[in-house]
Amino acid sequence: MSALNTIGLSLVMLMFAAVYASANPSMLPKHEGYPMGKATDPVTGKSLGNDPGQKNATGAKALEQAAMFDDQHSKQNLPRDVNDQRVLENPGAGLLPKVEGPQIKIEPPVKEATKTTANPGE
Repeated sequence: MSALNTIGLSLVMLMFAAVYASANPSMLPKHEGYPMGKATDPVTGKSLGNDPGQKNATGAKALEQAAMFDDQHSKQNLPRDVNDQRVLENPGAGLLPKVEGPQIKIEPPVKEATKTTANPGE
């Protein structure tokens, strides 16, 4: 059983190493960066940011990019229905649209009702 665990762990480690080695940073999406500017480490002199000189993604541009991020995936594209071609005016929720041809009118289910008086004491 110990040999089987060792082989399994070795396979997992090999798969992890292969995934780690094949990672390509150029495939990552470009972003506006972090507000580091051209800050440098006082000891080594190396840049503190991963992308020095880049501006931070703030304001309208960041909001616009965030809003457009998933547009293609979440956009609703409904096919045109033959019956939709008859619609002349769509007045809104709860009301039937005006259409070419016969106008359909839906009558209320109850036209009149009887009213009874409640006598809880009887």
